[in-house]
Amino acid sequence: MRRNLPLILITLFLTMLMPLAAQASERVLIVVTSHGYIGEDAASSKGDTGYFLSEVTHPYYQFKNAGFDIDIASPKGGEPPMDPGSYKLNDEDNQRFVATAEDWSKMQNTLKLSDIAAEDYSAIIFAGGHGTMWDFPDDPDILRLTRDIYESDGVVAAVCHGPAALVNVTLSNNRFLVSGREVSTFTNFEERIVRLYSDMPFLLETQLKERGAQVKKALIPFMEKVSVDGRLVTGQNPNSARAMAEAVVEILLERQPIQTVALQH
Repeated sequence: MRRNLPLILITLFLTMLMPLAAQASERVLIVVTSHGYIGEDAASSKGDTGYFLSEVTHPYYQFKNAGFDIDIASPKGGEPPMDPGSYKLNDEDNQRFVATAEDWSKMQNTLKLSDIAAEDYSAIIFAGGHGTMWDFPDDPDILRLTRDIYESDGVVAAVCHGPAALVNVTLSNNRFLVSGREVSTFTNFEERIVRLYSDMPFLLETQLKERGAQVKKALIPFMEKVSVDGRLVTGQNPNSARAMAEAVVEILLERQPIQTVALQH
């Protein structure tokens, strides 16, 4: 025991210095929309939309900095449409993401959801952007992956319009995932502020409430608001994306087993 004491002390010291990030080894999936129109199709479109860049990049680097492996997927796979209003390179994470070939290539070549196996992921995160309102709610692979990851003790998270993925998710007990749970999402009032209230196929806040969710809002529109209800984590708007991811990281790290040092006698 004494012979190994210096090694034990050094190991314990390095473990204390080592951030929790270095101990992470799980994989998370970020899902973005494949829909690029404010409307059903190009003919009926009232403008271009897609995924909201910072709602991908802010969570992405929270997960990356914590040591998690990250994949990006979409309903159709390939390069998804980006909301042109979200392409803001004065945002440090946006600039880093676009400039880093390894990261940006994941967005240019998103995985197709139908090819994804739920057992490969510890968490699924739905980024927002108005396009989600058309292709997220009834996508069979979104419904499948969300249910299976959640029921396998995984984390389900969404931000801004990302909760459009959750409105029709039912669990094995036939109850809606969001029923009776605290959820934050892009609010009806925020939709009015961006002048798209009448252009949406439905209103997220209203639909989630109809599914039994308890919608929690920031006191001031577009301020950060995150709701954590067990393994369901949701953020209200783009300014909530980073905090949403921080909450997911905390949940995943807390449940990881503590690494131990084998002692020789």
